[in-house]
Amino acid sequence: MEVTYPNCAGLDVHKKTVVACCLTAEDNKDHETRTFGTMSQDLLALSDWLSSKGITHVAMESTGEFWKPVYNLLEASFTVLVVNAQHIKNVPGRKTDVKDAEWIAQLLRHGLLRGSFIPPLPQRDLRDLTRQRTNLVREKAAVVNRLQKVLEWANLKLASVVTDVTGVSARKILAAIVEGQQDAQVLADLARGCLRRKQQQLEQALRGRVREHHRFLIANHLTHIDFLDEQIAVFDAKITEYIQASTPPTDPPASSTPLSELSPSTDNPSAITSNLSWEQAVALLDTIPGVGRQTAELLLAEIGADMSRFKSAAHLAKWARLCPGNYESAGKRYSGRTGQGNNWLRTGLVQAANAAVRCKKTYLSAVYRRLAARRGRNKAIVAVAHRILIAIYHILTKHQPFQDLGVSYLDERRQQHLLQRMSHRIQQLGYQVNLQPIPIPEP
Repeated sequence: MEVTYPNCAGLDVHKKTVVACCLTAEDNKDHETRTFGTMSQDLLALSDWLSSKGITHVAMESTGEFWKPVYNLLEASFTVLVVNAQHIKNVPGRKTDVKDAEWIAQLLRHGLLRGSFIPPLPQRDLRDLTRQRTNLVREKAAVVNRLQKVLEWANLKLASVVTDVTGVSARKILAAIVEGQQDAQVLADLARGCLRRKQQQLEQALRGRVREHHRFLIANHLTHIDFLDEQIAVFDAKITEYIQASTPPTDPPASSTPLSELSPSTDNPSAITSNLSWEQAVALLDTIPGVGRQTAELLLAEIGADMSRFKSAAHLAKWARLCPGNYESAGKRYSGRTGQGNNWLRTGLVQAANAAVRCKKTYLSAVYRRLAARRGRNKAIVAVAHRILIAIYHILTKHQPFQDLGVSYLDERRQQHLLQRMSHRIQQLGYQVNLQPIPIPEP
C-alpha cells in the first residue's frame, strides 16, 4: 500500500495516559511505542519525543474531552488529525492500548484517516461562550418547569391562565404568595396589562392550598431564576464584546460599512476571500427569517465565517448531517435518515426553522407547508433547517443578505417544469409547440 506520511504517529488517549506509536521512514517495519501521562509536563515530553523522531503528522481518536489537552500542546508543532472513533475500528480480538496506537499510526501512514474539523482558537473560544449560554438557557427552562410543579402541588393553577409564569404580572403574584398573601382576590388584583381581562379566571386559579413548605420552594426557584437571568445577561454582553472585537483575516471593509456595500456577489464562490468580520457576518445571518441575533451568534460559532473550508453548500450540509443518509444494499435503498452530526448546530438550525415557518408569506414557510402535508411536521422542519443552512453558505460566500424567493416560488417553478415536460412530450410526437400566455378569467 502506498505510503502517504512516512513519519507519523498514532496516539491512544485516555484520562491519565497517552500511548504513542511512532513510524518513521528509516525503519518501515519496526515501530517505537511509549506511554506518557496527561499532565502538562508529560505532554510537553511527548511533544519533544515526537519532534526528536522527525514526526510530521499525528492522529488520535476524539475521545470525550481527553483529546483537547493533547491537541492544545501539539497543534503548534505538528499536523494533528482528530478522527471519529467509528472510522478507525480495529479487527475484533486485537484491543489493547498499544495495538490501538499502532493501528492508528498505520492508518495514518497510508492516508486512510480523515480528520474532523477543528476550528481555529478564536472560534473555539466563541463556541465555549455560546454553548455555555445555551446551557444556562436550558437550565433556566428546567427551573421554570420545577417551579410550575410546585405550583401544581399547592393547587395553584397559575400556569393554566398566564402564558409565562416568569412574566411581570406572574412574578408579582408569586412574590406576594411568598410573603404570605393567600387572598385570591388580592392576588388577582396584582395582574397588569392584558391579564386583567382574566381576573375572574385568576381568582379561581389562585385558590390553592399553600403551605410554608411551598413558599420556601417557590422563593428558592425564583432566586435561582434571577441568578440565571443575570448570568445569561453577562454571557450576552461577553459574546457581543468578543464578536465586535474580532478582525477579519484579510483587509476588511470598515466596521461601519452597511450590508449593501459589502463585497459583490459572484458566480464563482472560490474566487471570494473571507473578509467578513464576525459582526458583519452576524448582521448578514440576522436577515434570514427565523434567525435572531443569538441564533446567528451560535451558528457563527459552530461553522465560522470562512466558507472556503467547505467545497460547496452540499458539502456543508453533509458535514452538518442535515441531508438524507445513504444506505443501499442489493439495489434496494433503505433508511434515508440523517446521521449524527454537530448537535449544537443542528439544534440552532431546527430552532431557527421552527421560528421561520411561523413567518407568513415567505419561501421557507411555503416549503414547510408543502412538505408537512406529505411527510409530517418533523421531517418538514429538518428540510427547512437544511434550506437555512444552504442559505447561510451562500450568504457568507457572496457577502449578501438573505433574499426571499417568495411564497409563490415553488408553484411557479412547478408550473415551468410541467410546461417543459409537456412541451418535450409533444415535440417527441412530431409537433411544434409555441406557448402563448392567455389571461385567466377570475371565477
